[in-house]
Amino acid sequence: MNAATFAVQLLNGVQYGLVLFLVASGLSLVFGILGVINLAHGAFYMLGAYLAYWLSAYTGNFLVALIGGTAIAFVIGLVLEEVFVKRMIGRDHLAQVLLSFGFILVIDESRQILFGKDVHSVPPPDWLKGSIQLTELLSYPIYRLALCVFCLIVAAIIFFVIQKTRLGMIIRAGAENRDMTRALGISFDRLNRYVFAGGIALAALGGILVAPVSTVFPGMGDGMLILSFVVVVLGGIGSVAGAAIGALLIGLTDTFGKVFFPQVSSILIYVLMAGILLWRPNGLLGKQGH
Repeated sequence: MNAATFAVQLLNGVQYGLVLFLVASGLSLVFGILGVINLAHGAFYMLGAYLAYWLSAYTGNFLVALIGGTAIAFVIGLVLEEVFVKRMIGRDHLAQVLLSFGFILVIDESRQILFGKDVHSVPPPDWLKGSIQLTELLSYPIYRLALCVFCLIVAAIIFFVIQKTRLGMIIRAGAENRDMTRALGISFDRLNRYVFAGGIALAALGGILVAPVSTVFPGMGDGMLILSFVVVVLGGIGSVAGAAIGALLIGLTDTFGKVFFPQVSSILIYVLMAGILLWRPNGLLGKQGH
């Protein structure tokens, strides 16, 4: 493998890891703050991709699809939290799993009614079409580079909110010790609503961003859901920084695994997870027991 090919695979791995981080960070926040297991997270990723297809086809503008799709997903999250999810907080995980499974069925049935079972494509913005020539034979799509930059910007915003704002302080305190935070007089009702809606919006945003470099198809969120849970467990439940590290590790392992070890590439990420959990049972940045 020459340097140009290595650079292409490295960019692919980083891009995959950054998108995975966006999706997994939402899942990590919802589980870490609300204590709710959301098995529908992958379905919202798929919803984002279909919103990108619908809005870009209707308006002819991918930027409108990006902003509009994320906003629609955020509003859906607010409604679902107010009507359903807040009644599940503090209840056993079986009830939460059944509720999120119901979300999956509703989203999937709605997708089939509105869009059928066809596979769709979403064109990138005109100004991001084309490729950058790396060598005489190798080039890299401009949209993929822009995707990496955009994901880094969103990640920076997430870390700024978590680390530098009062809201982030409450989120971190709630993830660390929810009961003690309540005892200090902090109400979680409004926070829960916005954290859940934000998590849904991040999942949908990941689907919107991936739509132009992939295809939009039924069930596309199933694999992303599994990988998101792997990232959350790998990084440490409730740790956004851990999710970032875990997502990049998974992205690079999966990409280079398919190049160097194609026969066993599908299990490499689980081998990586098992090895790290043997070393740090609560994840890379999870609170370790003594």
